[in-house]
Amino acid sequence: MQRGSKIAFDYKPSSAKSRSAVHARWFASGLLVPLIGGFIVHTLIEREAVSPAPVSDTPLVSLPELPSLAPPTVEPEPIPKPLGDTVEFVVRRNDTLDRIFRQLQLNVADLAIIRDLPGVRESLDRLRPGDTITLVHDGGLLQALTRRISETEVLTVTRGEEGFAAEVLATPLEIREAHAHGTIESSLFVAARAAGVSPEIILALANDIFGWDIDFALDIRSGDQFSIVYEQKFRDGEYVGDGRVLAADFTNSGVTHRAIYFESGDKVVADYFAPDGRSMRRQFLRAPLDFTRISSNFNPRRRHPILNTIRAHKGVDYAAATGTVIKAAGDGRVDFVGTKGGYGRVVILEHGAGISTLYGHMSRFAKGLRRGQRVKQGTTIGYVGSSGAATGPHLHYEYRVHGAHKNPRTVPLPDAAPISDAYRAEFQTRARHILAHLDRAQDSAVAAVPSK
Repeated sequence: MQRGSKIAFDYKPSSAKSRSAVHARWFASGLLVPLIGGFIVHTLIEREAVSPAPVSDTPLVSLPELPSLAPPTVEPEPIPKPLGDTVEFVVRRNDTLDRIFRQLQLNVADLAIIRDLPGVRESLDRLRPGDTITLVHDGGLLQALTRRISETEVLTVTRGEEGFAAEVLATPLEIREAHAHGTIESSLFVAARAAGVSPEIILALANDIFGWDIDFALDIRSGDQFSIVYEQKFRDGEYVGDGRVLAADFTNSGVTHRAIYFESGDKVVADYFAPDGRSMRRQFLRAPLDFTRISSNFNPRRRHPILNTIRAHKGVDYAAATGTVIKAAGDGRVDFVGTKGGYGRVVILEHGAGISTLYGHMSRFAKGLRRGQRVKQGTTIGYVGSSGAATGPHLHYEYRVHGAHKNPRTVPLPDAAPISDAYRAEFQTRARHILAHLDRAQDSAVAAVPSK
C-alpha cells in the first residue's frame, strides 16, 4: 500500500451465521486459487513451446548496448629493472674503478670480470673528474653499471643468467643554432649572463677567437658590444650544453673585429678566420693563461713592491689563483726549467727569430717538462704560484726580442699563415652563409631594444 493513499470500505454488520458461511466460502476459494493458477501457467508454457511468437508490426526499439563483460586486456609487464640498491657515484680526481668499488664495498671480482669483456676495459678505465657512474648492487654483488663514455654513447653492463653482458647505446645529439647580443656596462661576464650566454662561450670568445687582437684584461670598455652565433646541444629534446662558436664579432673602442669558424670538407682546415681569410691566430698568445685580470702592467719605472725601489717591471703580472694553468705562448723549445733568483720557479721558451718568453713565480712545473723539449702553443707548461720574490699568487710573463724586453700587450705579433688558395672558394661560400646569420642576429637584437 502506498503511503498517503485512501481506501473506501463498505462496512455492514453481519450475523454469526453469515460469518460462518463467509468463512467457509473463503476457505474453499483459498484451496482453488493455487490449482487454477497452476493450470493456467502449464497451459501457457505448452502453448509457448508449440506456437511461434507472433510477429508484431510495432517497430523494434533498439536498447542501449550493455558494457562488455569480457575480461579487460592485460598489459604486458615491463622488463624488470635490476634488483638492488642504486648508487650514483661522481668521479673525483685520482679516482679509479678499483678504488670506487672498494669504497662502496662492492665485489672486486665482479669488476675483474667486467674489465675482461671485449671492448670494455678502455671505456671503463678512462675516468674524468665529474663523470657519473651509476651502479646497482645486491649485497655488494654488482647487478648493473652505466656510464656515459662520450656525448653520444653510453656503456651499460648488466648481470644475466649467463654472466655479465656489455652494450654501447647510441644517444645522438641534436645541434641547434642560437645567437646572442650584448653590451658591456660593467664587465664582460655580467653582459654575457644578461644575454643568456654561458661562461664557456665567453671564454672561447676571449681566449680562442679574439684573444690575439684584444686584451680582455685591460682593453674592455663600457659600451663595447658583442654578437655571437653558436651551437646548442640537445639530447631527447633536453638542453645538455653549448657547442662551438660559429661566428662572432666584438666591437672594442669603436673597432669591430669579426671571425667565423671554418672546417674544410676534408677536415684538414679547422680554425677561426677573419672574413678576408686571415687566421685569427698569431704565432703568440697575448696572455699565456685564460682570461683573467692584470695585477701589474709593463712599466719601466715601477716601484718594486718588496724592495721599495724604482725598478723596471719588464713584463706583465697576471693575478690568478694558485694552480691556474700556464700555457706556452707559442711553439718553441724549453730553454730553461728550474729556479732562478727572484723569479722563483721559472720556465723560459725559445721560439726562433730571436724571440723568447719567460714565465715566473710558478707553484710547480708541468709533469715531465724538461730542457730541450719541443712544445706547441697552448701546451700546459706549469701552474700559477708565488715562488720567489712575490707578494701573492700570480704569473710574471716576459716577451723578449733578441734579449730586449717588449710589452707583451702591445708588441706586434707575427701573423699565422692565412687560409690557403686550395680552400679559399670553399671558405668564401661558408663565410657568406654564416655572416648572413650573424647579421640577422644583430638586426634582431637591435630591433628588440626598446626606444627611449
